[in-house]
Amino acid sequence: MNPKHLNTLEFPKILERLAQHADFSASKELALALAPASYLSEALERQVETSEACRLLSIKPDVSIGGARDVRPLLEQAARSAALFPAEFLDIRQTLVSARDLGRNITRLGDQFPRLADIAGRIQECPGLVQEIGRCISDNGDVLESASPELARIRSELGVVHQRLLDRLNKIVHSSQNSKYLQETFVTQRQGRYVIPLRAEFKGRIQGIVHDQSASGATLFIEPLATVELNNRWRQLQLDEEEEVRRILLALTDLVAQESGHIAWTVEALAELDLALAKAKYADELDAVQPEWVQSGADHETSPAESASSQTAVDSTAPDVSLGQNKPIKLLAARHPLLDPKTVVPIDVILPPETSILVITGPNTGGKTVTLKTVGLLAAMAQAGLHVPAAEGSTLPLFGGIYADIGDEQSIEQSLSTFSSHLTNIVGILAECDAESLVVLDELGAGTDPAEGSALARAILDHLRERRVTAFVATHFSELKAYAHTTSGITNASVEFDAETLAPTYRLAIGLPGRSNAFAIAHRLGLDGHIIDSAQSMVSPEAMQTEAMLRDIQAQLDSAARERAAAEASRVQVETRLEELAQRLAQIEDERRDILNSARADARREIKEVRQELRRLRDGWALGRQPTQALGVSAEGRPSLRELERETQEALTKLETGIGVEETPPPPEPKYRGSLQPGDQVWVEPYQAVGEVISSQQGKVQVQLGRFRASVKRNQVDLRQLASKAEPQKKEEDEVAGFQMPAVESPGFELDLRGETTEEALHRLDRYLDDAYLAGLPWVRIIHGKGTGALRAAVRDALRAHPLVNSYEAGKEGEGGDGVTVARLAVEE
Repeated sequence: MNPKHLNTLEFPKILERLAQHADFSASKELALALAPASYLSEALERQVETSEACRLLSIKPDVSIGGARDVRPLLEQAARSAALFPAEFLDIRQTLVSARDLGRNITRLGDQFPRLADIAGRIQECPGLVQEIGRCISDNGDVLESASPELARIRSELGVVHQRLLDRLNKIVHSSQNSKYLQETFVTQRQGRYVIPLRAEFKGRIQGIVHDQSASGATLFIEPLATVELNNRWRQLQLDEEEEVRRILLALTDLVAQESGHIAWTVEALAELDLALAKAKYADELDAVQPEWVQSGADHETSPAESASSQTAVDSTAPDVSLGQNKPIKLLAARHPLLDPKTVVPIDVILPPETSILVITGPNTGGKTVTLKTVGLLAAMAQAGLHVPAAEGSTLPLFGGIYADIGDEQSIEQSLSTFSSHLTNIVGILAECDAESLVVLDELGAGTDPAEGSALARAILDHLRERRVTAFVATHFSELKAYAHTTSGITNASVEFDAETLAPTYRLAIGLPGRSNAFAIAHRLGLDGHIIDSAQSMVSPEAMQTEAMLRDIQAQLDSAARERAAAEASRVQVETRLEELAQRLAQIEDERRDILNSARADARREIKEVRQELRRLRDGWALGRQPTQALGVSAEGRPSLRELERETQEALTKLETGIGVEETPPPPEPKYRGSLQPGDQVWVEPYQAVGEVISSQQGKVQVQLGRFRASVKRNQVDLRQLASKAEPQKKEEDEVAGFQMPAVESPGFELDLRGETTEEALHRLDRYLDDAYLAGLPWVRIIHGKGTGALRAAVRDALRAHPLVNSYEAGKEGEGGDGVTVARLAVEE
């Protein structure tokens, strides 16, 4: 791709906006250096990365590279054995930790994001280096005593000597014998040595070495001779400490130099992952979609290095990518990505079959140039792996080259006119373009004699048509309208103009040339009617007839468009009303069923009570308790009482049978095929269950079914209930790829990591969290102890980045306080 033509299309401005979404300098550099791919397999892989990143952010919106830095300059410094500063070691450690956490997060979801998982697989965790830096340097950038036994010994002795020195000085300044000679009773430092403030007039009364005096000269700062030896020892230990710290930093620098290759690979992998996330964020900002790919003209070659992976890339994107021969460009509701999204007018750019050149005519400031740039920019963005600001179903072929001649490039230094400048560019374009190229030309043939310019424009279009070059051309020449109408492979298009408001509508009409609006504008602006009539009489009858015919065609198209819009609105209104009625009928049916079921339950309960009363009476009769007297039946009538009981039981049985069984809701019937929104309740046909929509795009719907998610086709789900206005609660994934997670034995609610190294503890913690999640534990308690706080910090860093942890907090009193961390897992309650 020629950078000059990409600059003409303002592609670098797209890259600058993309770079704003990158989180560190390495990925910003990749973003600014991004260029359209020349091979189909590479373009496919780039689009897959962006699409996977979009889905990843929809599931885990807080995923990022954390506190990573581009530490490659530090690696070069380490390779020269130049000692790094403690803060620089912390940058390296934080970068490796952030890379480790991000890599593990993505790798766990490798089935859903295979391309991102491949990149994450290149991350080198360097656990030994991470642990060593953590052992030697605190989070505040101080070298810890644990860095070496010698440093611990020096600092221990340094503390003892320092305390003895201060005790000796305090004894001197607080002595009643010396207090009258001192300006004040305090100890201070001068030139790195401890001194006391002696009044100048008592110089010599306390033996010592003068190191400084006050500005007024009234106070001398002396080091008493009694403390010189302790001061010397204290200073020597400080020097020993500095030398030991320098030795430790050099040793760490050597360790960084040994791992420099792995660290560089990690930074590069992080930059690629962050670039993919930046592309996803930019796509969200533009409300962009992944285009479908088609081939233009002859088969486009793949690079030798990529030919082996091309099939994988195509398979991994199905059904988002389709390949085919001679399928035209189709951009639906395309928007210029650099214009204000609130005011930009979407356009449909559909290149008809067997058409390679689109000739666009219309008034100035009507949107011709914006249309050309939109097509060129979207093609470049797609091949660079960016989603395009257009509607679903938009398709683009892969172009081997994208060329543009747009705007006034008059060169005073080279003594070139506007016409010469344009023609110079066109000569270069014609020398390079072929059947796999996209060419956009603005005001072709302008800037010279209209007759000659028009002829030259037709000849250039003939040349492009013969070479089957895909081209979009804007012009004012009316001769090109007839030429495009009568020439195969070339189609007219126009930007619409409202003669009533004298303003362009910025809509693109394919198949119709632009009409002249000069007379209508002149009339609206108040030009004398006689002058307009005179001007019209000078135009040939054929031209006037053509203009009248175009006006009639445009009026018919406008009328048909209004009728289609009205019919579509009516259809949507009817469907909405039918849906409301269906929901109301379903609600009425539910209420009827609930009332009947409630009545049946009451009747069964009363029948049960009657049976229990009959049983009680029978038992009393059998025991001779004279129940017949209560019924008004004589003793001789006992046989008739048995008959009465039998008849009563038969009557109750018949009554119970007549009540019927409890009604259950019928299986859902398909009702709705419109667009779905996150939070909608849908019936999922393959699973015969109701689920909640997580996302719906590109003909696929991701739904939450209980504790797992599934991805199904749009025609396999039907709406049951719209999402509530409140934002649906976000849920972490319990399942991936539509398979139920296996049940495991509970690992228990508590994990004790005390006494283990940081690396061992983090490894155990990672496995424990996986087991606890699969076992369905809602929370776990991790015991790490208090100690120096290094293990606690490492555990909480891991919990913060872990995909299975919703939140964590220190243990409360009675739970272990700060020596314990309680983590709540992403398990549906």
